[in-house]
Amino acid sequence: MSKRNRGKQPKDDQWFAPKWHPVLTQAADDFGYLRSRQYSDSAILRVVGDRYKLNKRQRNALLRIAASDQEVLQRKKSMCSPADLQGRKVEIDGFNLLILLECALSGGFVFKARDGTYRDISSVHGSYKRVVKTEKAMVLTGKALQGLGASSVMWYLDKPVSNSGRLKTMLRELSEQYDFPWEEQLVYNPDKVLAESENIVITTDSWILDKVENWFNFGAWLFDVHLKDQANHFEIIRC
Repeated sequence: MSKRNRGKQPKDDQWFAPKWHPVLTQAADDFGYLRSRQYSDSAILRVVGDRYKLNKRQRNALLRIAASDQEVLQRKKSMCSPADLQGRKVEIDGFNLLILLECALSGGFVFKARDGTYRDISSVHGSYKRVVKTEKAMVLTGKALQGLGASSVMWYLDKPVSNSGRLKTMLRELSEQYDFPWEEQLVYNPDKVLAESENIVITTDSWILDKVENWFNFGAWLFDVHLKDQANHFEIIRC
């Protein structure tokens, strides 16, 4: 797997400059209002995106930021506290978490969504490539979950994504090196597995969050507790 960064695109500093923050905030509020009334995301994105003159990358961010009031309320009800992880088994949406942390640690933009989660605007598109910060993201996750007292951790990776097998091997090697209580599985549909889990799930995937019984907002907690002194390494836009 080749090494590179998963940070900003060339014009991100321009497209997500401070002058755009209130615009994205208002756009996210409008998006949530319309979603609450059962409009389709594609229709909302077209109407709201056109109204605020958002480009494609800004609209992608808007999709990650937005949530209806009902979705926000439901996700808060099922969200666990850090103390809830003590002695519990945790299941991780592997690519979802790693790409978020890789983006942040590589200096990319991370967005605080209306439901309180932090999301990036990267994507795998069927093929995952290791980046410079991949190992750091894994070790950071392992040490943080140890500190929270999780009894064991299951990483779920999308089997159809190329290089997922190599990533599984890397996770296994690090678990042995650092004595992390990890297991790793390649499955065809991690979303379904996680949505039906009785354990505490770590993900920012909206579909999973709306179905899972217990989840922990690990990304937000990690940024606030472990990465707050590294704010120069990435940028968080709060909308």
